[in-house]
Amino acid sequence: MPSTELPSVPPANVLPRVAAVRVAEGERLRTVELRGVILSVRSRPPAREGLPPALYVHGLGGSSLNWSALMPLLDDVVDSEAVDLPGFGDSPPPDDGDYSLTAHARAVIRYLDATGRGPVHLFGNSLGGAVATRVAAVRPDLVRTLTLVSPALPELRVQRTAVPTGLLAVPGVAPLFTRITREWTAEQRVKGVIRLCYGDPAQVSPEAFRNAVQEMERRLRLPYFWDAMARSARGLVNAYTLGGQQGLWRQAERVLAPTLLVYGGRDQLVGFRMAQRSARAFRDSRLVTLPDAGHVAMMEYPGTVALAFRELLADTTDSADEGDTGAPGAQGAPGAPADAGGGTTAESARG
Repeated sequence: MPSTELPSVPPANVLPRVAAVRVAEGERLRTVELRGVILSVRSRPPAREGLPPALYVHGLGGSSLNWSALMPLLDDVVDSEAVDLPGFGDSPPPDDGDYSLTAHARAVIRYLDATGRGPVHLFGNSLGGAVATRVAAVRPDLVRTLTLVSPALPELRVQRTAVPTGLLAVPGVAPLFTRITREWTAEQRVKGVIRLCYGDPAQVSPEAFRNAVQEMERRLRLPYFWDAMARSARGLVNAYTLGGQQGLWRQAERVLAPTLLVYGGRDQLVGFRMAQRSARAFRDSRLVTLPDAGHVAMMEYPGTVALAFRELLADTTDSADEGDTGAPGAQGAPGAPADAGGGTTAESARG
């Protein structure tokens, strides 16, 4: 019986050349070689020297581009860098083909250790939120604060809209999906992703849509694109099954860094009901809920997320100056109503 696994990909040094990754105005892109992985890192020059470093980690199928809307809103308070996880964005596959959650976290840790940028203000979305949680739990010395946007933490009852993405983890599904969708255009694929990830797809500007289509066309030319997607999805699902000290919820409880949690009320991939559980799990947390946001609030409402982080940063700085780490389990962004939902609304934040 023929194998249903995706074929092995060629080494990074013999991969075909594809179109260049888009670099937004003011951004820089560089490559960092580490043991076993080569990472592409997107950065913006800070408004002034000496600002604390920040690192952003994207979700499944995303890239460092997912943070391009947020980073310029924070360039006066942090020195921002966003990493492409191995096999995503402009980073080639890892040498060992390991796309487990532990491997992604290890790549982030190796980068921080090699560059000496830690401790950082660590941001993560979706899969990147799970990666960031593990990094903060096992290497607290590398993390000043933790900001998680719709983190992919284990759910007992998965939303039906999230099932197709989870099915990518099943051996044989990814190659089957590629055959079924062979005739789909990049525009059709992008429209599907936007419907899945945005609370209001109409928010995506024509320019942003064109950029997303160009990026999709570029990714589809990569021979390892679906392999990276499928294996990373499988790695995340496998992480959900771990118990004991390796369980993600147990690791969330071990995080010492002040944590900002951002959840969207229209998220079709991470259940909105998980917001309160996360707020209870992370010992020093505050929760911001955005009823109109979907799965990528930092792209949909970057100003709201930036404001919430600024308040976290200000409070953390004040607490450090006073020699106090803050009260564990605090919820609600300062200055915002801490209602029964544990957060603010998109409307009040925008107003």
